[in-house]
Amino acid sequence: MTPRALDPFLRFAPSLRQAGFAVSPDQTVDFIAAVGVLGPRDMTDIWRAGRALFAVPPERVAEYDAIFRAVFLDQVIRAPTETEDEESEAHEPTGGTQDIEAGDEESEAGADATEAERLTSRSIASRDDAAAARLLRQAPAALPRRLSYRRRATPHGDRMDLRRTLREAARRDGEVLRLHETRRKSRQRRVLLLIDVSGSMKAQSEGMIRLGHALVQAADRAEVFTLGTRLTRITAALKPADAEQALPRAAAAVADFDGGTRIGEALQAFLAVPRYAGFARGAAVTVVSDGLERGSPAAMADAVNRLSRIAWRVDWLSPLAADPHYAPRTAGLQMILPVLDHLGDGASPGRVADHFLEYARRK
Repeated sequence: MTPRALDPFLRFAPSLRQAGFAVSPDQTVDFIAAVGVLGPRDMTDIWRAGRALFAVPPERVAEYDAIFRAVFLDQVIRAPTETEDEESEAHEPTGGTQDIEAGDEESEAGADATEAERLTSRSIASRDDAAAARLLRQAPAALPRRLSYRRRATPHGDRMDLRRTLREAARRDGEVLRLHETRRKSRQRRVLLLIDVSGSMKAQSEGMIRLGHALVQAADRAEVFTLGTRLTRITAALKPADAEQALPRAAAAVADFDGGTRIGEALQAFLAVPRYAGFARGAAVTVVSDGLERGSPAAMADAVNRLSRIAWRVDWLSPLAADPHYAPRTAGLQMILPVLDHLGDGASPGRVADHFLEYARRK
């Protein structure tokens, strides 16, 4: 059995190869051997060893860095913008707040959003949440399911189990007393929750992460990411059943609370990593965001279009939709509206919980 510590080393070369890097299978062994000889003191040494061994061209260093952090750190992928100054580099938070100016160019995509990246931390307290408790209790029976390729014996199936029928007949000297039948099993679809944690969603983001914790506990397969100026996977942080342990871990992983809004670039980063894009394949995808995009609306539209082609369905829940007269006015939302399966109310954790529980009625 392969030691668990080797998992990221074994996945790194195939991930690079899937992203289009010229990496041979033999280089996986060479990479592990090189790291062993080097005796790295930190992750930077491993990063440099991989860049040298895999001969990463200078123009693809940023893409290599994104895949490295996804495989080895499993937490944050920077979502760059086209207008971003190369000197404006955000670092991991140190407990303070850093504002990075993105230029004077105006965008009509979202009036209350900002493109500046603010790196800050926030604490998420554990408390009784009726919506999360209801989701935890009712979701296992309500979340969508799909047919599996595996089959199970059943009195009234759709295909005869010839092997079992003949085996029983052989025990009875060739006499067939019963024709056994099978039916395909069903399994829960993967559920993917993408939470906007930008400044315009400040009032909702904490409650949505609490709801994400309940979803991870209730679903057979669930993934939770946050979107802002960065893309952050917080599924692993939300795995502990104890909310007092899970929520602080999730809060520590998210570095861009209450910052800018670059939904399109964050979704592009999500789709650029094969492992993350695989999470969306055949999944029920829910984005909780007001859609006030300050990045490129075209990038947002392209990412959501690509997402809709691989996912089972894509639903968008906006707190602005609580208004009965709400109509999407931002350029980004207007462009993606034709490919969304549902645009609904995401003003509170209770409404988002209702959305997940309503899957049972859509079957």
